Amino acid sequence: MKKHIVVIAGDGIGQEVTAVGKQVLERIAEKFGHEFTYDEALIGHAAIEATGNPLPEETITKSKASDAILFGAVGHPKYDNDPSAKVRPEQGLLGIRKALGLYANLRPIKLFDELLGASSIKPEFLQGADILFFRELTGDVYFGEKGRNEDRSTAYDTMIYSRYEIERIAEKAFEAAMTRRKKLCSVDKANVLESSRLWREVVQDVAKRYPDVEVEHQFIDAAAMLLIKDPRRFDVVLTGNLFGDILTDEASQIAGSMGMLASASVGDTVGLYEPIHGSAHDIAGKGVANPLASVLSVALMLDISFGLKTEAETVLAAVDNVLKAGYRTRDIADTNTSSDRILGTEAIGARLIAELN
Repeated sequence: MKKHIVVIAGDGIGQEVTAVGKQVLERIAEKFGHEFTYDEALIGHAAIEATGNPLPEETITKSKASDAILFGAVGHPKYDNDPSAKVRPEQGLLGIRKALGLYANLRPIKLFDELLGASSIKPEFLQGADILFFRELTGDVYFGEKGRNEDRSTAYDTMIYSRYEIERIAEKAFEAAMTRRKKLCSVDKANVLESSRLWREVVQDVAKRYPDVEVEHQFIDAAAMLLIKDPRRFDVVLTGNLFGDILTDEASQIAGSMGMLASASVGDTVGLYEPIHGSAHDIAGKGVANPLASVLSVALMLDISFGLKTEAETVLAAVDNVLKAGYRTRDIADTNTSSDRILGTEAIGARLIAELN
């Protein structure tokens, strides 16, 4: 199989973790006789520094011509501390999602048994947790009208959704539920928000086409509590852009660390695969970042975009074997981890490649 992949490493630790993800892709291609070619593109702070634009046109052009995108992270502290900045790294990420029509963000939350001790949640509530989030990506407060009044003392962000936006991601979530435990939880705030009332209405309409799927509706505050109280009750979770952003970061504690969570942003064309963590400039360049989320994103790419299920399962098995052997990065180490088993970014990447030989 021949596939062309654009690597958009972005900012901070994005550079380090995507390097390991690319190494895994190269090894999989060699092992299974595929031909993967690569290109690179800029986004975020790196793109602003080079071009003045967080999303150069060249990046969009390269992405549209690719078969899949391996993405890192965007962000930089200088913008976090300057809320008045007009040009920001995050505009690049929002922009590429919109330019490529990436409306569905899939975030699997699956706990490796070896990491039960890495979470702050009691193991007896965690073991067996396996959740697939569907977060809508092109609507909500991120894309609604926003601004300040004349004296800039009042600000607003409009939470907005159209029926077609809700329907298309709901269909993807129901289709996924049919291949899993046939349970779907839709999360909204329909007791307060009109956009959530439309969300619930559309999800109920789509549900009629999937009578075998058990559907429940939860308000966002209740869902956030239940996610920690009883994560095993959830199978497929469907929600909007803002609520999905918050819930999936919360769910990182189920997996032990954000460094273990992969994601896929898909639409009707090319898919974008990235860890859910940010650019983490506090550890950038120190060689300690956990690359496993990027590697797990590679597994999603192989499965979803390329249909290479055996290759994807091979990557997952390699990660599992490295963890079973006791190797950890520092974010997923616990008191039982011996110091010689706590590895840096490149070293744990090398262990993964060795497992793939």
